[in-house]
Amino acid sequence: MDLIETIHEIPVQNPSVDDFCAADLKWVKFGTPEHHDDVALIPYARVDEFIFGECSNVESPTRFHIERGRKRSKGSLLEFKSDEYLEYRLYWCSFGPENYGEGGIILPSRRYRLNTRNRAARPQSMRGCTCHFVVKRLYARPSLALIVYNDRRHVNKSGLICHGPLDRDAIGPRAKKIPYVGNEIQQQTMSMIYLGIPEENVLEKHIEGIQRYCGSDVVVNSLASQYVHKLGMIIKRSTHELDLDDEASIRIWADRNKKSIFYYEESTEPFILGVQTEWQLQQMLRFGHHSIIAVDSTFGIKRLKYPLCTLLVFDSRQHALPVAWVITRSVSKADMSKWMKALLGRVCAVDPTFKVNGFIIDDAAAEIDPIKETFSCPILFSLWRVRRSWLRHIVKNCRNIEVQREIFKRLGEIVYSIWSGANPFTVLEKFTHDFVDQTYFMQYFTATWVPKIEMWLTVMRTLPLASQEASGAIEAYHVKLKVKLFDDSHLGALQRVDWLVHKLTTELHSSYWLDRYADESDSFQTVKEEYINSTSWHRASQIPDTDVTLDKLFAKIVSQSDRTRVHLVWNPGSEFAFCDCEWSLHGNLCKHVVKVNMMCENRCEYQSSTSFQSYQEILTSMFKKPPDDSLELDLAVAWLNQIHDQIEKLVELNKSTDIGMVVNKLPLKWGDRKNRTLLCRQAAVRPCVSSSSKSNVARKKSRKRRRLSSIR
Repeated sequence: MDLIETIHEIPVQNPSVDDFCAADLKWVKFGTPEHHDDVALIPYARVDEFIFGECSNVESPTRFHIERGRKRSKGSLLEFKSDEYLEYRLYWCSFGPENYGEGGIILPSRRYRLNTRNRAARPQSMRGCTCHFVVKRLYARPSLALIVYNDRRHVNKSGLICHGPLDRDAIGPRAKKIPYVGNEIQQQTMSMIYLGIPEENVLEKHIEGIQRYCGSDVVVNSLASQYVHKLGMIIKRSTHELDLDDEASIRIWADRNKKSIFYYEESTEPFILGVQTEWQLQQMLRFGHHSIIAVDSTFGIKRLKYPLCTLLVFDSRQHALPVAWVITRSVSKADMSKWMKALLGRVCAVDPTFKVNGFIIDDAAAEIDPIKETFSCPILFSLWRVRRSWLRHIVKNCRNIEVQREIFKRLGEIVYSIWSGANPFTVLEKFTHDFVDQTYFMQYFTATWVPKIEMWLTVMRTLPLASQEASGAIEAYHVKLKVKLFDDSHLGALQRVDWLVHKLTTELHSSYWLDRYADESDSFQTVKEEYINSTSWHRASQIPDTDVTLDKLFAKIVSQSDRTRVHLVWNPGSEFAFCDCEWSLHGNLCKHVVKVNMMCENRCEYQSSTSFQSYQEILTSMFKKPPDDSLELDLAVAWLNQIHDQIEKLVELNKSTDIGMVVNKLPLKWGDRKNRTLLCRQAAVRPCVSSSSKSNVARKKSRKRRRLSSIR
């Protein structure tokens, strides 16, 4: 917008509508480069229509009062500038400038008289709104009015919306009669609205929720309907763009949502933002304690402004659940240590005993030292990203399905050569020689993977590999995240951080919250079924063994949706098995491959999975006898025996259908004698002794002592 220094260059605007507002005018910058304002020039006779239009703002309905005014008589100035006023009036939103709300500061007494006729209805309703504008009736041109809009947004000094339908804290005069809406009911209603469920269904579930706290009548239903409609309107009108500048917008968001941030420094470079809601913190404490945390580390590295790193835990159904998001481009040790220590500090502030038993990474280039230093746990590596990338580019660049099968199988042989005793680079050289005619794929492979294949193979050799179930769960989250973020309606906002944060904390967060709520409360059966079947592992467990026919080179699986169709899975028993179903051809780990590998586990004619071979290699290295018969041998045997016992218990727990039988087999653990005695005494006294009975007991004891002393 160009800067205008003389008022004669500002065009006079006269909208055709009866009542108009700021959105109907074209604003220009007027003043000097150091100090300028947004101004518009309209006929003075239409000032009242402009004020009425501003009061009728749908998002922030209000009234404007005259905060300050001055007048001059015609001919009182011998010399004057082009913007000198004949009449000057400062109009302020009636919800300000004082702030009588929580944490507000009441302005001191003024030295001038206020026009109180059109103020807010009650002083308690004033919330420190900063919206105000000036109307100048020009001295040189009395028929025109210069409108100077100083602050157009209805927010307080903290930048928060302070009144109107978009104000989350706004309550009406009938607040005492409104039924109780707890956090659970509110989150349920918000989640359903974010997921696009019709308002009638949302209202029905909302009324069911509030009926647990109050009865059902016409008033309650009416108020519930108003609440759902208002909440839907707030969500519909909410926007990620709190400011035109992305950095300023994310700064405002961070100031409003401090409870959802575990690491953020606005003045640091590179940019790092760690987001974790209170519900995610609860899930991390619940499912991450003495369990495994996984990471989807480099989402959107090419399309987003900053890549997204997600920390995941595995819930009661072994589904990947996001518990923290980190938005940054930096992968240095120092920066990773900062946000990891901040996250662990936040969790330990709630539960000081929090302990992670394992950490799964999916990027060979990731720094593992900060993970070891912060979480002090073993690190595992997942092949899901490697497998997905290879399969997608094979299907994309090779048209012949037989060639696709063979290339994928041979790539798997490169990985399996780590444990087979063959030289991986010899296998790689033979692979590149045999498929030199596949020009497009080999160009991708030699440019992207060959320069760093040694790094990836080294990580696979040195770190334990994650199981197929864990890899499938991480991939399921990745696919869901991709669907939520990369839809066509938001392609223009991919380079804004505020849009990414808004998308994560609203739609994606609500989706996972509703999934968990539906599963635990046994409600929303459609949502629950979709949630249970969201991973390939659970979909595979529903395929009967009778629908699978195994062969040495391939396996046949009858389709569950169309019984007349049969899917072929080549290279069974391997993570690099190739299926001809549509889901697999998009690069995903499909249920047919998982099912076939499940059935090949205990068959000696098929090769073991990479995770099992990695596990076997670790046990073999631990079992190796040291050079001399020393204490190291005893330590190795002790560790091996302990791991063996833990694995046996886990296998028994997973295969058992009755948890009581497993518990009865566990050894009885006794505490020390002192603790047992104290616990028994406390349990015996607390339920039956009240405060009055305690005083009576003390009085009886004292009387007895007096009697004994008198006898002596």
